[in-house]
Amino acid sequence: MVESQPSKLLVAGSIPVSRSRTLMQGQDRVGFQQAAIRIEKKQEFEELKGAISRAFSSEKTQRFLERVQSHSLRVRDLDAVLMKGVLDQVDETLAKSGTTAKRLYQILAVSDQGQMREFYLSKIEEVDSALRAKFQKLYRYY
Repeated sequence: MVESQPSKLLVAGSIPVSRSRTLMQGQDRVGFQQAAIRIEKKQEFEELKGAISRAFSSEKTQRFLERVQSHSLRVRDLDAVLMKGVLDQVDETLAKSGTTAKRLYQILAVSDQGQMREFYLSKIEEVDSALRAKFQKLYRYY
């Protein structure tokens, strides 16, 4: 038997996760799998995702964090980062595109915005520990 109970929907953070029980060599084992959520505004989503990825590239991360610091923002506050145009100041490709990160984010559906927020937060956590230590005030929760 592959599944001993019907799947249940759990929420880990803001990303739905399905749970199923599988039997492996007589042992009951629970497997988790992230549910796929369809992107509604693919073009805008990819443009903003690219801008965030470029801002967190090894050459630009320090500049991005310096801009966040100069605006007295918390790095985890994506809405404030977008409002102040920090991504636009750091990413030349976005600046040349004729749109802003804030505008791209506003175009996204609510579910797309949630996924973008999760992507942004994951990029923040990938920052090198030396840079995180240097900009420790930006990473505080309070």
